[in-house]
Amino acid sequence: MQHFYQSVYDLIVETSTNLPGDVRRAVQAAQDKEDKGTRSALSLSRIADNIHMAECNVSPICQDTGMPTFIIHCPVGANQIVMKKQILEAVANATKASKLRTNSVDSLTGANSGDNLGPGTPVVHFEQWEREDIEVKLILKGGGCENKNIQYSLPADLEGLGKAGRDLDGIRKCIMHAVYQAQGQGCSAGFIGVGIGGDRTTGYELAKHQLFRHVDDVNPHLELRQLEEYVMEHANTLGIGTMGFGGQVTLLGCKVGVMNRLPASFFVSVAYNCWAFRRQGVILNAETGEINGWSYLRGTEVSFKEAFEASSAEAQNSDEEPREIVLTTPITEEQIRSLKVGDVVVINGTMHTGRDALHKYLMDHDAPLDLNGAAIYHCGPVMSKDQAGEWHVRAAGPTTSIREEPYQGDIIKKFGIRAVIGKGGMGPKTLAALKEHGGVYLNAIGGAAQYYARCFKKVEGVDFMEFGIPEAMWHLKTEGFAAIVTMDSHGNSLHADVEKNAFEKLSLLKEPVFK
Repeated sequence: MQHFYQSVYDLIVETSTNLPGDVRRAVQAAQDKEDKGTRSALSLSRIADNIHMAECNVSPICQDTGMPTFIIHCPVGANQIVMKKQILEAVANATKASKLRTNSVDSLTGANSGDNLGPGTPVVHFEQWEREDIEVKLILKGGGCENKNIQYSLPADLEGLGKAGRDLDGIRKCIMHAVYQAQGQGCSAGFIGVGIGGDRTTGYELAKHQLFRHVDDVNPHLELRQLEEYVMEHANTLGIGTMGFGGQVTLLGCKVGVMNRLPASFFVSVAYNCWAFRRQGVILNAETGEINGWSYLRGTEVSFKEAFEASSAEAQNSDEEPREIVLTTPITEEQIRSLKVGDVVVINGTMHTGRDALHKYLMDHDAPLDLNGAAIYHCGPVMSKDQAGEWHVRAAGPTTSIREEPYQGDIIKKFGIRAVIGKGGMGPKTLAALKEHGGVYLNAIGGAAQYYARCFKKVEGVDFMEFGIPEAMWHLKTEGFAAIVTMDSHGNSLHADVEKNAFEKLSLLKEPVFK
């Protein structure tokens, strides 16, 4: 199959840069349902802009290209050894071309392989079938939504919902709790795959396999179809909304599968996927490896750019226009104290990226430069070098901030940081530090990697490259970086308010539904 390598490479590029048609339609339907002029409506219009930009730029939709997971169906006699070697080669070259982020990290040393290859990465599953052609499917599921996966062992007591038994109603409660606990940290509005039964490993695998179903398909199992419909209706009453900003649309899709289990075990496994639902597949000629067709409608066939331009204008014409404040780093405490939850902040000047490795390091070491009045961006960008050796930002959306909760308050105090930027919000320790030391948390739009990459005009420098490109500290000249204040210096947190409201609505769903 002389064309197999190229077909897999093309599949990787397509999956990373061009959101499938069925997902685009789900996002557009969400925009139609969302209240105009709200934070969620504005976020959805920005998401649409980002999808269009990624397609035009042939660049990653989201900078976190996740754990590449391949499922290959092939006829008897296909040489799986050669196929896997070519898949690994395609992954490495797609990484080199900045279509994938360097995401394979040694679990003991933290060293980044630099090419997405290493023990366990990428994930490659082969299955034989009786057809004569080959199907290669790929899903790129980022770490932010992967961290919101959850598994339940029934019976269980669930916060807000009470006892969940070993029955369909107990399963219902688990799924609703899974949506609630994700909040905006998994880049809602999202999709979920649910696996009922199996053991702990196969249950999660079944859940992830559900994400390969088409968004608009119909479950042939009557009870599971009714369960999916119930979840889609009631998840969107929780008021979590896009990015956890509150709103009418929290879930874009729910797919449920079932398998047998041991008598002693009853697992319900939920795989949460962000709005940047990147999965695609190709059907290949088994003799040549050439692409004969695509498993899902390609994004180029479902363009909603024009429709979203109109809705974006409507979203911004709110009865209560949010304040927009332009700040240039370094930022003063007086400027920060004047901000409140709901304000839109536009940042110019130098911004510094920092994720897990940097925050851990700074707890016990000095920073490589003065961070007093600085803005720290929770981001692991996709970067590339040109022929002159200059770095460029190729994709740069926010990462999930809650991972930095053990460090952030101390880092704010130690270095005088004024603005922390990320997605999904942070906890009480950070909120207390913002109030005491004069800081704000700015929520950027998760997954909008192209939308934000255009704000970085120049790479001014980088430190800690030994941590790997995503974890290094990049110093970026910034123009027009917009985000929303969701935690201010007066002790207010939009995230806490939305979670409290969602919990109250979740508690209304404790009564049995399925007999």
